[in-house]
Amino acid sequence: SALYVLPPGFVESSCHSRIFWMKLNKFLLQGKFFQLEINDPYVGPILLDEKLASRCGYVLSEDVWGNPVFRASVLGCHVANEADELFSLTVNIKVSSFSSMRAAVTYTYPMYCSYSSWASREIVCEENYMEVSVRTDVPAVSNDYTVAWMSALPETQNVAYQLWQLMFVSPSGRKTITVSDAAKLGYSFNNTLSRVYLRAPYHTNESDVSVVSGVNMNMVTSTSMYRQRWLLLLIDTTVSCPVDGISFTDTTLTWTVPSVIPTLVVQESTFLSKTILMGVDGRVIVNPEEKSYLLEHNETHIGITVPIGAEGGKLKSSISGGVYGVIYSIDLFLEHTWTDADWQTTKYTVIKSITTPFMPQIPTVINNTLPEERLFNVAFGHFLPDVSLVAIAIGNVPFTLREAQHHGFKIYETPFSNRMKGFVLEVSFDDPYVLKEYVNRNETKYTLLVNYSMSVGPEMTPYYHSAEVECVVADIELPEAVGYCDEENLYLVIPTFGLHRYWNLYLGSKPLNRHVALTNGYLAATNSTHLILQIPLFAMGVIYEEVSFQKIKARFDVALRKVRTTETLQMFSVRCNFNSSAFIICHPDGTIMISAQMKTIPAIDMSKTKLRDSSCKPREYNEEHAFFKFHVTTCGTSVRFEGDHIIYENEISYEKETLPGQSIPTITRDPDYRLTVLCYYRAKETLVLGAFASDPSTSPPFGSGTMVPRSNIAVYRRIRQALNVVSRVSKDESFTEFYEPNVAIIKRPVEPVFLEVELQDESPDAELYLENCWVTGSLDFNSTPRWNITVDG
Repeated sequence: SALYVLPPGFVESSCHSRIFWMKLNKFLLQGKFFQLEINDPYVGPILLDEKLASRCGYVLSEDVWGNPVFRASVLGCHVANEADELFSLTVNIKVSSFSSMRAAVTYTYPMYCSYSSWASREIVCEENYMEVSVRTDVPAVSNDYTVAWMSALPETQNVAYQLWQLMFVSPSGRKTITVSDAAKLGYSFNNTLSRVYLRAPYHTNESDVSVVSGVNMNMVTSTSMYRQRWLLLLIDTTVSCPVDGISFTDTTLTWTVPSVIPTLVVQESTFLSKTILMGVDGRVIVNPEEKSYLLEHNETHIGITVPIGAEGGKLKSSISGGVYGVIYSIDLFLEHTWTDADWQTTKYTVIKSITTPFMPQIPTVINNTLPEERLFNVAFGHFLPDVSLVAIAIGNVPFTLREAQHHGFKIYETPFSNRMKGFVLEVSFDDPYVLKEYVNRNETKYTLLVNYSMSVGPEMTPYYHSAEVECVVADIELPEAVGYCDEENLYLVIPTFGLHRYWNLYLGSKPLNRHVALTNGYLAATNSTHLILQIPLFAMGVIYEEVSFQKIKARFDVALRKVRTTETLQMFSVRCNFNSSAFIICHPDGTIMISAQMKTIPAIDMSKTKLRDSSCKPREYNEEHAFFKFHVTTCGTSVRFEGDHIIYENEISYEKETLPGQSIPTITRDPDYRLTVLCYYRAKETLVLGAFASDPSTSPPFGSGTMVPRSNIAVYRRIRQALNVVSRVSKDESFTEFYEPNVAIIKRPVEPVFLEVELQDESPDAELYLENCWVTGSLDFNSTPRWNITVDG
């Protein structure tokens, strides 16, 4: 590989707390591989690996932004040291487009650090090693040392001449080894002009874990020993570093470090805290509160609390189990300086990279829809800047962002607070992919179904989220019908907007379609805006509210019902009075009303007309017309079955007046006159003996007569047949002796009633089925109270 000039902005370095800090720009390493070599002027380049790093005081990691970071202790391996004040370290940065590092470009980068304010003892707790350095001019033995310290003195008898040795004290016992043997165990020990240092990885066999003020501490208790002629040097190189002390809430993270560490402060009564500094990303924070950090301490703890998302750290999007969330990372360090009687001054530095657990943050859909503009406006968030919208699906139809914009959807990003963002989607109510449903009386429910496809983080992890947004708008105008009449017809003019889409027309319980209109004798015509219905006066479906001599008050109703639910929204009615000289109306309750026109020469006396039963006279009459009203069970009315119809027949005749005399044939001046009247009822419908209701939703069907084709259909209703049926009450179970009609019968509640019902009809097709039988207190069979005798046969 060749040597090249560093690209501008590729490397950033500094020196803080006797540590070299070097950061590489990740953007200049995109798509490339890199290695670091330690450039020793005597040995040459040495490849940095994990084992070398912890033993030599190096750390290779990434900052929260993903930039490679290299840190090295000024007491680390291959660092040039000038009088314990000036330090230099040269690093080779090798960059290649291949993982094998062939054709690598090598950049040589020297770093310099000036550090002269050494404390008597300095401890560094790094990510992968613990380091303690002690000034060697400290008095070797103090009268105040503890028994544990004095117990090391007998071991000094075996210390080799002019050779450093290390004695470790752990729960498993005491172990004394040479520096070279310690190096094989991962330790690094050396001395400089004025200092001795020991570097140890975490969790070695010689270490121990103890809990100090609720924080787990990894501790290596050691004594460094050296003997030369009359000099015996014993130096306490004990080191203790926190391995946890991190806690989280939904909004903050807190890092706790003990204020006093007993293994490092033998005489706690002389302990005095001098300064406490905190830093982020290698820089000291002078006023933590300005950045919303909280640095607090008491006799037992030092605590740093950082709001999640605070400046200096990084929020990163993440996906866990298909759920979107965030992870917050921040690089902190703590520098605590204290004094005590044994060590004068101790500087204690802890460097900690902290990452929160995955924190789910379910995105929200914010409905900013503007009904007056008929526009869905939907914001989807909150997301970090590392989230991108890749595609959407509207109503399960997928669109790339380019396709969506081309279709007419508007998609754009919108900023939210706390450096978050969202994605806004605008879709017209009238877009074909928006679902539309007619609801209530005059409203449309517009539904937007959206599926978002997102790309999350630098890993571009896919994330999907679906949303359903509704908006109900009163944008439908219910139609209003206009009705009018001429001499023979009723008319309804109904707007065609929304017909068959939102609502249908109903005649009673049946949809009013072309087939029904044609069958009932209606004329239907449409133009671009309206449906015009012409209903003859005596067509099916007409309701007769009042019928009298030569006058009919008729009504025609059409219901406007929802297509989906058939709920009735409103009734369209036309009501008119007609003058008719001749008609027959067969009521659903079995009442027949006839207006008969009788023009004879010579004229007859209309008061003398009658039905088969001569007692049945006209209710009203004039010179040419007679009006009869009677029930199918009276006035000599006969019944017969014909196909699927029941036909009731009667006859209007004239009582001729004969001249006096005995001659045969009889002499009369009156003409012979007979008018047969017929009423047809469908056999599947049965008659109810009672008044018919004026409510079209409950009215039973009309029959039809032969004089004027006539019927009326309203809502279907089962009707009991009571025609040509005779019922009698027997005095006992022999059915030989019966009570007279219209005679009150007194029975106690527990006494049986012997009832006989007989169908008096000679037709072989007629059958009698007794369905319901009850007793009322009046002649009105619908009156209350009532007492059931038989129910459903």
